[in-house]
Amino acid sequence: MASIFNPNDNQDLINRINQLSPESKPQWGKMTVDQMMSHCIAPIDIAFGNLHLKVNFFFSLLGKMIKNKLIKEPELKKNSPTAPDFIRKGTYDFDKTKLELIEKVQMFKDGTQVIKTDRHPLFGKMSSEEWDNLQWKHLDHHLRQFGV
Repeated sequence: MASIFNPNDNQDLINRINQLSPESKPQWGKMTVDQMMSHCIAPIDIAFGNLHLKVNFFFSLLGKMIKNKLIKEPELKKNSPTAPDFIRKGTYDFDKTKLELIEKVQMFKDGTQVIKTDRHPLFGKMSSEEWDNLQWKHLDHHLRQFGV
């Protein structure tokens, strides 16, 4: 599997993000392209320690089982559920949001030290390999959603 920490794989993600335009339409799902990019920033902010979410105990138990399943899957499935905190319904400045997403994806080129937490609010304790796996799959999923 590709790695968000690998400079070549990371650049591939950025090249795909750069193919997005305000006219990009989803092949599935309800988000607009600006909402999708804002949505993709949120899990990165969790990894970087910039966003802290609280999850109730029941969901944290369920999250550990979900994490193991997601790690094993080759890619995320279309129309997968998302955390309510990650749902975007507003309108976002396309260029500003795109630039922010690219800048944050580029930060992964610096290596695993950019991950500032070993705890995901839903999935619990995570290794840098698990962060890599899930961040890559999440970005790839949404870029495929928009045909890039």
